[in-house]
Amino acid sequence: MSESPWIAVLAVILVACCGGIAIAVFLWHSRRNGRSDEAAMTELTRAQADAASRLEAMIGMLAKGQSQLAHSVNERLDSVSHRLGDSLEKTKQSTAENLQKLNERLAVIDRAQKNITELSTQVTSLQGVLANKQERGAFGQGRMELIVRDGLPKECYEFQYTLSNRLRPDCAVFLPDQRPLVIDSKFPLEAVTAYRDAKGDDARRQAAARVRTDIGKHVADIAQKYLIPGETQDLALMFVPSESVYADLHDGFDDVVQKAFRANVVIVSPSLLMIAIHVIQQIQKDARMREAAGRIQAEVGFLVDDVRRMSERVAKLGQHFGQANEDVRQILISTQKIEHRGTRIKDVEFTDEAVAAAVIPAPMLRKLEAGE
Repeated sequence: MSESPWIAVLAVILVACCGGIAIAVFLWHSRRNGRSDEAAMTELTRAQADAASRLEAMIGMLAKGQSQLAHSVNERLDSVSHRLGDSLEKTKQSTAENLQKLNERLAVIDRAQKNITELSTQVTSLQGVLANKQERGAFGQGRMELIVRDGLPKECYEFQYTLSNRLRPDCAVFLPDQRPLVIDSKFPLEAVTAYRDAKGDDARRQAAARVRTDIGKHVADIAQKYLIPGETQDLALMFVPSESVYADLHDGFDDVVQKAFRANVVIVSPSLLMIAIHVIQQIQKDARMREAAGRIQAEVGFLVDDVRRMSERVAKLGQHFGQANEDVRQILISTQKIEHRGTRIKDVEFTDEAVAAAVIPAPMLRKLEAGE
């Protein structure tokens, strides 16, 4: 669009040059033919005028073509600008949506990263807890207490319950006969971990012997300290707060588990302790139902006695009502008689003779007459 004026100027220059050349050729041709300079100049003037008109016409055509070209270029530029604007708007919207989705995914990734970080921190903390024997024992006791609290009412258990021998197990659950079921938490993690990590047959045998020794010691301590005849239940529970450790004991040391059972100590995992607590809950519920049924039966007996006494009293009241009815009937009969006699008296005609007869009875009159 900026090059069009320069093209028009170039065209004018070219036309002017061509006109000059044509004039020079015309003068040379006129002199050769013997014409005078005046005639040549006249023809030259006419030729210049003709060339000027043609040049003007050509400039008009160039201007018109330039205008049409500028209009076409402007239309095309407008169309291209419109399409480019639409494309940029769509690209902007698509970019904004993609950035929003990317931000959402980054937020999800950040949350996942935080969760992973927290989980790794918790795992590190758990490893630190499990590495310390005292903290490991506190962890096992805490997990056992949580299971007991979730399954039983507060009055049905007691932690660190003191027995008659002054010893205190981790938990005592009171059954309907009021003899506590002892639960003690043990966590033989070091021996079981050594057994898992043992390389070679000799190391494995030594680790297995260590597991048997540790479990046997725990079972013996529970049986000797917490099983008191007549005071506690004949069975005690040894709580192992890890399902994997419990599974290793049952898979590789079944003889130890059976020996513990013969000593009246049952080894339980968290899931088995939940089942045992649920069974105890049902036993206590059944005992409460039996107690309630006994109270209901006694109340029903009292109710039967009250109904019997009420029946006797109603019978006596019926006798009184019967006697009262008989008295009322006799009174009604007397009333009817009085009413009949009053009616007869009312119907009597009172003449002088009747009055005299009524005042002086006939036998009296005869008696007077005899006395005369």
